Amino acid sequence: MAVRSGMPLTAAAPSRSFASDNAAGAHPAVIEAVVAANAGHALAYGEDAHTARCEAAFSELFDADVVTRLTFNGTGANVAALATLMASLRGPHHAVVCSSWAHINIDETAAPERILGTKLIDLPAEDAKVTPAQLRVVGADLGAVHHAQPGVLSMTQPTELGTLYTAAEIAALCDTAHELGMLVHLDGARIANATASLGGTREALRSFTVDAGVDAVSFGGTKNGLLGADAVVFLNREAAVGSEYVRKQVTQLPSKMRFLAAQFNAVLADDLWLCLGEHSNTMAQLLHDRVAVLPGVEAGPSPAVNSIYPALPPSIIKPLQAWSFFWDWDVTKHQVRWMTAWDTTIEDVEAFVAGVAELAGR
Repeated sequence: MAVRSGMPLTAAAPSRSFASDNAAGAHPAVIEAVVAANAGHALAYGEDAHTARCEAAFSELFDADVVTRLTFNGTGANVAALATLMASLRGPHHAVVCSSWAHINIDETAAPERILGTKLIDLPAEDAKVTPAQLRVVGADLGAVHHAQPGVLSMTQPTELGTLYTAAEIAALCDTAHELGMLVHLDGARIANATASLGGTREALRSFTVDAGVDAVSFGGTKNGLLGADAVVFLNREAAVGSEYVRKQVTQLPSKMRFLAAQFNAVLADDLWLCLGEHSNTMAQLLHDRVAVLPGVEAGPSPAVNSIYPALPPSIIKPLQAWSFFWDWDVTKHQVRWMTAWDTTIEDVEAFVAGVAELAGR
């Protein structure tokens, strides 16, 4: 029990926390698929039936002849994708342009800069979204020998603030980047949540990726019901040249790849990946609606995906975290982050709201 002013919090804590979708377990279908893939021997490094099926499933998903490279995690997917795109540009003098909020900029321990030896040009953005106008300003450095040359645009969908690019916004960015001779990477660690919010269909996914002109996507699975697997999907096959070697160089080539492929096969079948993203979005909206009416709670804007960023009375934050953990966001504003996951239930939401209400009402 959490204690505030000597008074115990009487509400029972939810079975699942609202700290992160990374805290959730794996979907039962994923576990079953891994167990099934464990039978017998299979050749290593992707020379197996599970991986072939997975690669075909991604081509079907995007309705295009894509190149898929499975990786262990999201940071690995981003590094492998960016490294391959940088190699396509034929020169180590290029830089990656991104939002100042980008995961590659603040949450990957400078992995792209250390491993790739490249500069990140991070652009200020209150909503974590880069604009074509900003890209054109950066593009003014092209041809200047004293400046790293903008070579790759990396955007996150949804962003680290839970905001979304529309399909039209991504298409405009791709057009501008390609006009400047740049390639485009999309960090889709929570791409299922974005797709669910923007239409909830495969056509919606294609509208802001392959149809918009994106060259490579980091397709997230770990945050959406997988044990641990992500993928780099090259929508532009020319930009994928050498990606099989680059993946090995950046330590993202799984020897027993069948186990990663099996996880994706489980969620790509019947679009389970999309159902899981839609469910976590729905639970975030429910949580937002329930806490928005509580005294002293500033719930913030309605969530676009599965995260909300409320401001709370400062006296209740620590007791709540001790009772059911979540992360601070902006301590100067007493703002926190609550995230739902594929397995969050209505009962979890109601139990958590009961705890917030109990402390907020004291």
